[in-house]
Amino acid sequence: MRNLVLSIVIVLSGFFFASFDCNRTKNISTKSVSIGLSHHYTPSKKAQIKIDSIAIFRFFKKYPDLKSYQSEVHSLYKKRKFHSIWFDEKGLIEFARMLNSKMNFLEEEGVKSSFKYKNKIALLFNDNPSDDLSQNETEIMLSTMYLFYVQKVYNGIEAQKTTQIGWLLPRKKISYESVLDSLLIDPKLLIKNEKEVFGQYYKLKEVLKKYRQIEQNKVWKPIEKDSLFREFKPFDSSKTIGQIRDRLFITGDLVQNSKSNLYDNELMAGVLNYKKRNGYNPDYTITSSHIERMNLPIEHYIKTIMVNMERCRWIDPELTKSNEYIIINIPSFKLLYKKDKKTALEAKVFVGENRNETVIFSANMSQIVFSPYWNIPQSIVENELKFAMAKDKNYLESHNMEWNKGGIRQKPGPTNPLGLVKFVFPNSNDIYLHDTPSKSLFDLEYRAYSHGCINVNKAKELALLILKDNPQWPLERINEAMKGTKETVCILKNKIPVHICYFTAWVNDSGVIHFYNDVYERDDRLAELLFSNSK
Repeated sequence: MRNLVLSIVIVLSGFFFASFDCNRTKNISTKSVSIGLSHHYTPSKKAQIKIDSIAIFRFFKKYPDLKSYQSEVHSLYKKRKFHSIWFDEKGLIEFARMLNSKMNFLEEEGVKSSFKYKNKIALLFNDNPSDDLSQNETEIMLSTMYLFYVQKVYNGIEAQKTTQIGWLLPRKKISYESVLDSLLIDPKLLIKNEKEVFGQYYKLKEVLKKYRQIEQNKVWKPIEKDSLFREFKPFDSSKTIGQIRDRLFITGDLVQNSKSNLYDNELMAGVLNYKKRNGYNPDYTITSSHIERMNLPIEHYIKTIMVNMERCRWIDPELTKSNEYIIINIPSFKLLYKKDKKTALEAKVFVGENRNETVIFSANMSQIVFSPYWNIPQSIVENELKFAMAKDKNYLESHNMEWNKGGIRQKPGPTNPLGLVKFVFPNSNDIYLHDTPSKSLFDLEYRAYSHGCINVNKAKELALLILKDNPQWPLERINEAMKGTKETVCILKNKIPVHICYFTAWVNDSGVIHFYNDVYERDDRLAELLFSNSK
């Protein structure tokens, strides 16, 4: 009897442990399958990853069209002592999935290029993943794709090319290793990373999304001019007025669309919004040129936004984080003086004409000169003054000019082209900000008339604001210095960064998109670099 009981106990025990072992095996298998679906590779294969210089060399020998990334890929792994970047004990990490997802929507980033092997990577995340790539190849291919993404989205075209097209603002420097570190810690930075990318980029990205939706909706229809077309003014009535109303509703300049053909008060407000956003003088007259601008195809605006997103990639986000700085946007013909993160002054400017383009660069303002002399450039002396002097021996004296150290300069005074004050930020281009006696030019919409320097319509106000907290320069002293017969120099205690830039699309602090004329015709040249051979 005892033997029978013992036998039963042994059998039951064996059944219990067999059942337990079977369930445990079942659970492990389920977990492995789950990991396999989510990550493609099971934990047991994790140990197979062996990244070293030889593995990297072999990869780029197999994929020679990616060889330009070899050096940076090697640096990524060298910093990590050749440990895996994209796998953990469970398989492919979540950041790999996020990067793959972002690669499928590169056009949202204003990028037309495509990573040649993105489809191979995408197959890894299918329910039935492909094994076209070995695990080592997957590891290195993901690192290469990461570099492709960061170069295209964060960095843009190489600095040498931007210099060739006249962009002399300092380019930001990207550390691919540091960016990867931050993304691995917080993958959500893939969505928005203002530490690495100039904030304006993300504002333009939102506008790009809106304009692509307009394109998709096929509502951007041409405005037909009235057969008896003339300038439209408030309370005119025309079928064309109704079409203009439709367009301004689509662009957000009108909150609602009454469909009326009457140029009423509601449309007047919309026209003002449109003109302010597009660099026009704020009045209610609608001319032929306004309608022609409205009739530019939606593709034109999409391209313009993408081109300016590219320019944002070149800018160091730290550039506009100073407590005090001045920024001039050439196409908008405007200057902003920023202090304590607020716009202390907005002023109109006029800039260099097409044959004397104002240069795009940054420098630090070090002094303000009141009642300045104008040291006339030798090119102006040769091309303009020498002919006038040949005709009139008293030309210099009659124009308040004099010889000085072998050159010619104009004395201080109300007719001096530099006006009553200039702002000096030493640079190799000899460009500065200054006042001007030609105040009427600021009433024009197109303001590219100078020899390259920047004329400011609120020069005195700018000087007053800059010296506001300087007890040595009260208002009375500034006024007196501006009336002088000799120039007076004020050395600034704190240098002020001055950034001269070129944006034909810009989103303001209120989130409103502004489009400006491409004064120096640079958009098409940049678009050709970006899109003509996208790869």
